[in-house]
Amino acid sequence: MRARAEQLIHLALHWTFPLYLVGALYVCGPVLGWVLVVLLVIVRQRITLHPIVWLWVAGMLLMEAALVIAHIDMELPLFSMIKSTIGWAKGWALMAAFIAGGALLKNPSVLYRGACHVGVVALCMSPLLLLAALSGLPETLFVSPLKIIGGSGPEFFEIRLYEFDPGFGVPRLRYFAPWAPAIGLVGNVLLLLALQERNARWRVAGSIGCVLMVVLSLSRLGWLVAAFVPTGLFLLQRIGRPSLWFAAVPVVFVAGLLMPGLLQSAEQLFDSLLSARADSTMVRAWLAEIAVHRWQSEAPVWGHGIVETGPHLVQFMPIGSHHTWLGLLFVKGIVGVVALALPMLFTTLFLLSRAMRSALSRTALGIMLVLLLYTFGENLEVLAYLFWPGLVLVGCALSDARKPV
Repeated sequence: MRARAEQLIHLALHWTFPLYLVGALYVCGPVLGWVLVVLLVIVRQRITLHPIVWLWVAGMLLMEAALVIAHIDMELPLFSMIKSTIGWAKGWALMAAFIAGGALLKNPSVLYRGACHVGVVALCMSPLLLLAALSGLPETLFVSPLKIIGGSGPEFFEIRLYEFDPGFGVPRLRYFAPWAPAIGLVGNVLLLLALQERNARWRVAGSIGCVLMVVLSLSRLGWLVAAFVPTGLFLLQRIGRPSLWFAAVPVVFVAGLLMPGLLQSAEQLFDSLLSARADSTMVRAWLAEIAVHRWQSEAPVWGHGIVETGPHLVQFMPIGSHHTWLGLLFVKGIVGVVALALPMLFTTLFLLSRAMRSALSRTALGIMLVLLLYTFGENLEVLAYLFWPGLVLVGCALSDARKPV
């Protein structure tokens, strides 16, 4: 069963772009997650899940409990509860499913090579997609008929070559994601995996492709995450080496002398990033204000149960979108926030305690840091079908933690 799980993971990663081109990526992600759960149940006598995995399972089940209670509190129809539960199975529950399924993975190299494969295809596709934008080809080729299956929106089934950024006025690429910033998240997750590939040619080509996905998404958060998370892991790996401390002394000394100028430059950079898309920043701020106000005044414990469309002021975007924690507060209340915060906190701290001794735990820690940072810029649950390789690696690292380092 473990070999079959690895084969499915291999196929899913290598067929990422073909699946996207027929609009099947949004469908195959959840199917893969739940198939891994079935395989895990079949071999349950030979695999013992780490307690933190069970914490993820408990947290995501608590999400469903909050959903049901909120529907009852808000007197929402039964059909809405069923629809929301299906969404839960394709979102929050999927995160626990992939983390648990990671226990089936004996060799994480299948994830590393798969990430490199996706990166190489992205590397080859990037010039063609940019050329399509410069040539004036249509942004959207077509919408897959698989949209009849249903989902969070038609964008999950659009086959789109590019889109123009309203702030920079240049094309930005979304590759196989429903919107451009989402590919920044996926690119960062795949980059951490690709950097672990042993074959130098695959590692270099795959990593370049993953970096291109982040850069050409024009996601401000994606750029910052790509700059700081891999660097932080690199330093963490070498923190016990005296050479690092000796090298740090002159750097710290020079940085101290230049600190006023560095702080001013950092402030200017931050302001320029915000002003690059001032309208987007303003909309996000209004969405946050509406979400917090309505959560506090209407449904502080269990939330509203469903996503609601915002007013014209926020361009009719869903309330709580672009922010995992605010989205949870609005839909599932403080219970939903706790249900996610506890598993994320314990997983991150546990992996941090092992990161200096285990490359697998260090990479998994990087995945958790990426996801944690992206909770402030995306709704994680709707993108779980894309960044699932990172979740599988986290589950693999937790399973590996039962072995002596």
